[in-house]
Amino acid sequence: MYNFLLPKEFVTSVYEITPEKLEKLGIKGIITDLDNTLIEWNRHEATEEIANWIKGMEEAGIKVIIASNNNEARVKRFADPLGIPYIYKARKPLGAAYLAALKQLGLKKNEVIMVGDQLLTDVMGANRLKLYTILVRPVAESDGMVTKFNRFVERRVFNSLKRRGIKTWEEKE
Repeated sequence: MYNFLLPKEFVTSVYEITPEKLEKLGIKGIITDLDNTLIEWNRHEATEEIANWIKGMEEAGIKVIIASNNNEARVKRFADPLGIPYIYKARKPLGAAYLAALKQLGLKKNEVIMVGDQLLTDVMGANRLKLYTILVRPVAESDGMVTKFNRFVERRVFNSLKRRGIKTWEEKE
C-alpha cells in the first residue's frame, strides 16, 4: 500500500552513510535534502561535522548535490561556503529537480542515492524515479509550518509500517 513511500533504508543520521558503504553499492553521488537532513531547518551554516562528512564524501570521489524546496538565499548560504552545487525551489516530490541533479552530477540513476528526512517529498519523489532512497531521522524536533502536515501523514505511515513488521529508524535505537 505504501511502497512508493518506503525508503530502501532508514538511518538515524547521515553519519551512518559512509563512502565505504556507498562504494559497496556502486554509488558515486548523493542528492541530499538540506533542512532537517543535514542541519536544523532554522540553522544557516554547516556544522563542522557536516562539513567534514561532505568533505569525506568528496575525497572518496562521491559527488554531493543539495536539492531543497527552500528558497535560493537559504540554500546558497549553506552550500556556497562548502563549494557544493545545489538546486533550490526543487518542488519535490516532482521529478524535475532529481533529473536536474543527475545531469549536474553527470551520473545515472543507479549511481546515485537520495537522502532526506521526509517521506512525502524526498522519498516519494526519488522512488518515482527509481533512485535508491535513504530516510534519515530529522535533525531537529521542530519543523516549519508546511512540514508539520507532512509529519502528521508520516506518523500514520510509520504506524502502518510497524503493524506490517517493517522497522524504521525509531526501532533502531
